[in-house]
Amino acid sequence: MQFSAGSLQDRVVTLAITILVLIVVSSIIWTGKFASWENLSLVLLNLSIDAIVAVGMMILLISGSFDLSVGSVVAFAGGFAAYLMYYWGVYVPVAIIAALGASLVIGLVNGLLVAYIGINPLIQTLAMMGIVRGLALMVSGSGIQNLPTHFEAFGQSVFLGLQTPVWYMLIIVGVFSFLVARTVFFRRYYYIGGNEKAAALSGIRVKRMKVYSFILMSGLAGFAGVVLAGRLGAAMPTTGQGMELRVITAVILGGASLLGGQGKIAGALLGTIFMGLVANIMILARISGYWQQIILGVILILAVASDILMKRRGGVTAKQYLTKTTGIKN
Repeated sequence: MQFSAGSLQDRVVTLAITILVLIVVSSIIWTGKFASWENLSLVLLNLSIDAIVAVGMMILLISGSFDLSVGSVVAFAGGFAAYLMYYWGVYVPVAIIAALGASLVIGLVNGLLVAYIGINPLIQTLAMMGIVRGLALMVSGSGIQNLPTHFEAFGQSVFLGLQTPVWYMLIIVGVFSFLVARTVFFRRYYYIGGNEKAAALSGIRVKRMKVYSFILMSGLAGFAGVVLAGRLGAAMPTTGQGMELRVITAVILGGASLLGGQGKIAGALLGTIFMGLVANIMILARISGYWQQIILGVILILAVASDILMKRRGGVTAKQYLTKTTGIKN
C-alpha cells in the first residue's frame, strides 16, 4: 500500500518548515556567525556533494532499491581521475570521462547482479562497497596531490559568490526534478517501487529499468567524486566514508521510503540541507566528533522508525517491511 500524494507532500512541507526553524533559531543563538554569507555558502558547498549523490539515491529508493557502495564510488572516481592525470599525464577532460565511464561500469555490474541474478541489493552493494574501496586504495595510495590547475578549477571556480559544486548540485536537482515529475521513463520507477509484479504485468521492463537506475546512481556518485577531488585539489582513498548512511538518511527524511514507490527529488535536496545544517550547528556548538557521529546515527534511526510507523498506519506490518527492505522472509 502506498501513501497518498498528500501525505508525501506533508512530509516535504514539514521538513521545509523544520529547516526554516533551524535557521531562525541558529541565527538567534549564533548571531553574526550562522547567518553570515560566508557560513551559509560554506554549508551549501559542504552538502553539495551529498546532494548530488542523494538525487540518484532518491530514484533508487523510489524503485524499491538502494546502494551502499556510493561512498566508495565517490572515492574511486576521484582517485582514478587523479591517477590518470598525475601518473599518466592524461588530459583533464579525458581523465574525467574515463572516471565517469568506470563509475558507470560499477553501476552496470550492480544492476545486472541485482536485477537478473537476483542478489539482494543490500548484499550486492555492501560487497561492492568493499571491492570499490579496495580499488580506490589501489589507485590513490596514500593520496594524490598537485593535480592540474584546470582540474582544480573544475571544483573550485566561483560564480556569483558560489563555488561550482553548488551550481552542479542545483543543475542536477533541477534537471532530475523535471525528469522524475514529467517524463514517462522516470515515472515508471514509482510503479516498480509500488508493486513490481504489477509493473511487469503492465508491460514495464522492470529488470532493465533496475539496471538503468543503478547505472545512474553510480554515474552521479562518480561525478560527485570527480568534483570533490577537484574541489579539494587532491584524491584520498578515505573520501566518502559514511556517505551512504548520510545520503540514505537525507532521502528518507525528504519523503522516500525503504519500501519504495514514493519520494521527490526536492525532498532529497531538503533532506540533505537538513543534514548539512545539523552538521554545521554541531560545529558551531563545538560538539565533539564522537557525539556528532552518535547524533547522526540517532537521526538515521528516527528517520527509519518514522518510515516504519507511517507504513504501519498504511497497513504494512513489520514483517512485510523487513521482507521488502532486506529480502529476509523469516
